[in-house]
Amino acid sequence: MALPRTYTSDVITDAVRQVETARAAGRRGPISAVARELHLDRRLLQTWVTTARAHATAAAPTASSTHTSDDPVLLPDGLLHCRFCRHPMTAVFTWAGLVYDCPPPCRRPVLNAAAVASAVGEVVLRHAAHLVPTLTHPKAASIAAGHADRLITRITAGNHPTDLRITWPTTRPPRPVPPGHLHLARNLTGTDPQRARTVLRNILAGIDPTTTATGAVHAEAAHLLAPLLHGEAAIRWADYAHRSLACLHGPTHPHTLAAAHTLATAHRQVGHHQRAYHLLRELADHLAATAGPDAHSTLAVRATTALVLHDLGHHDAARALLADTIARHHRAHPGHPATARMTAHLNQLRHHHTTHDNSSPGAAVNLPVPVVRA
Repeated sequence: MALPRTYTSDVITDAVRQVETARAAGRRGPISAVARELHLDRRLLQTWVTTARAHATAAAPTASSTHTSDDPVLLPDGLLHCRFCRHPMTAVFTWAGLVYDCPPPCRRPVLNAAAVASAVGEVVLRHAAHLVPTLTHPKAASIAAGHADRLITRITAGNHPTDLRITWPTTRPPRPVPPGHLHLARNLTGTDPQRARTVLRNILAGIDPTTTATGAVHAEAAHLLAPLLHGEAAIRWADYAHRSLACLHGPTHPHTLAAAHTLATAHRQVGHHQRAYHLLRELADHLAATAGPDAHSTLAVRATTALVLHDLGHHDAARALLADTIARHHRAHPGHPATARMTAHLNQLRHHHTTHDNSSPGAAVNLPVPVVRA
């Protein structure tokens, strides 16, 4: 029996945001492109975009009066760096409000986050106002700051919020990667992730993540860097790695499949559950065709897919898929510790079902077809 095709407000908002981002990036047919990526009906997505624009237009006259300094204003992750310790600065809440600060032992003065975002947003509006989606009209500097990573490679902060050094993307070919640097970064990811992140950023200096790598070094560096980042920065480099490795090796190469899993994880961590679900479905299909339907890697991805289904609201389907996956994993890999971990997840889903009986129908997705054993 088909599930009701209902969509949560988060799914609708995320889809509209992706359309506006695609339009701002100059992609042709952004609504059709995003509809294909999210497996949505194009006319339905067009309705969402039209409705969102109508609401934004109605709210535009009062936008400036409703925006207060108490609203959280943040730059994209990993963009702002300290001039003194050279490390990325992070946003923290203090008695003075939201500020940018460095981890110990750096003793630099904190910077007011709203003031930094306003200064950076003015730069974005001055040089590339078209990057700011039209839904945010009138275009405020604080909103424009959220798109700074599409124009600016790095921001180095000094003693006060306007003491900022902007690093622009280079048009020169990327610098040659010194021998051994990628191997060093790979070894450091588990023992010293902060140093690994620095080495990988140096390898990728001058690389535009919206392009496709022509060599395996930069694609592999991006694949190593993505799990060390958070939010949109992780998605940006994970997408670059997956796209580049697929172009270099093909969609079913082990490196490409590993990058697809990294990209799905990055989307799931920021709440893009629908996008993560579709990536995991494709990954499970590729692994079933290459490694086999009962391979540990295939069943592990199916288990993760069940958890994402639960996040989307399909609780019954999620429990059924995970229970089937556990049974198949127990038969194919008796004694494997992953079976116990999957069982623990299933118990958590069942506990959630007993304590949340009033769950609403989930977002519409194509549910996995049960695998019939010959």
